[in-house]
Amino acid sequence: MKRPWKLVTVSHSYVVTLNRRLANEMTRVGAGRWDVTAVAPRAFHGDLGPLVLQRDATESVNLEAVRVFFSRSLHGFVYGPELRARLSDGVDLVHAWEEPYVFSGLEVALLTPRHVPLVFCTFQNLAKRYPPPFAQAERFVVRRAAGWIAWGQTVHDTLLARPGYALRPSRFIPVGVDVEHFQPAPEAGRAFREGLGWKHEGPPVVGCLGRFVPEKGLRLLMGALDALRTPWRALFVGGGPMEGELRAWAERHGDSVRIVTGVKHAEVPRALNAMDVLCAPSQTTPAWKEQFGRMLAEAFACGVPVFASDSGEIPHTVGDAGRILPEADGNAWTAALAELLESPALRQELAARGRERATSRFAWPVVARAHLDFFEQVLQRGT
Repeated sequence: MKRPWKLVTVSHSYVVTLNRRLANEMTRVGAGRWDVTAVAPRAFHGDLGPLVLQRDATESVNLEAVRVFFSRSLHGFVYGPELRARLSDGVDLVHAWEEPYVFSGLEVALLTPRHVPLVFCTFQNLAKRYPPPFAQAERFVVRRAAGWIAWGQTVHDTLLARPGYALRPSRFIPVGVDVEHFQPAPEAGRAFREGLGWKHEGPPVVGCLGRFVPEKGLRLLMGALDALRTPWRALFVGGGPMEGELRAWAERHGDSVRIVTGVKHAEVPRALNAMDVLCAPSQTTPAWKEQFGRMLAEAFACGVPVFASDSGEIPHTVGDAGRILPEADGNAWTAALAELLESPALRQELAARGRERATSRFAWPVVARAHLDFFEQVLQRGT
């Protein structure tokens, strides 16, 4: 009997248990064909403070911890020397969930034995010119790689035009969502609203989830709501530098607006279920455009209708399951919201379409299977 292929997947994100879902699902769906090991940092300096690797007894993946250094910098951190052994012990394929232009991505490429195929994945959907030494790192990793995965259609399209990328096998695979944790839960949504001091009966709730920053389109959404004649309530969940401006605007609308900060990811499904529509009016800037929109897939999974702008990857994430609106046209947002708020039937239709898209396209087992199919293609190409 042929032994399973040994896959090692490396990512600084694996320091967080939730982020190891891809590795765990690849272990489950690949049982018998793949032996999967996830390499994670023992500790990492996250955006909100230090993170320490926590092991979960229910996980199916083999989990190996290594040191990391200089983790305050996502571009400049590196793994400890013990990574070399993790990448060379009978390994058939290495998967690097690190960008090809950062030092850790370069390190994985350098330490992977030359006879072992390397596949990296990337979120980069802008045609950037990197300064030295990051430009040189990207070129080396692309040359070394046996294939690459784009976490978005716009990522794939953008990178195919960069030197070397088109010469390697590639695949667009969307980010996954836990469709069991994120699912329709009307009672949980009702409880969340009541916890905010809102009665269940009342105008529909327009929701926004994510960072409170200009590029997320908060000013456009505030203006669209100001122009609405249809009764509404608004729920903003997240945090960021625009919180003060958002609260000043909210004061003008009294009981119609709630702003909730500090919500942990485990509580996000309750917040989403308290919404009648999720709005993502992301705004493209010279340095940024939406890369995927995780909140869109999570809203779909919760059966929440989605209105989103045409920035970056959003149209590919939403497909025909939600409404795509011009990112700079406040009048279009006002009109679309009025139509949705006045039509329970339309909200129900969009909710059903979103849930179906989440389960068929973004569910983690589907995403994991797509990864393993691509890895097999890479291995077969090398034989």
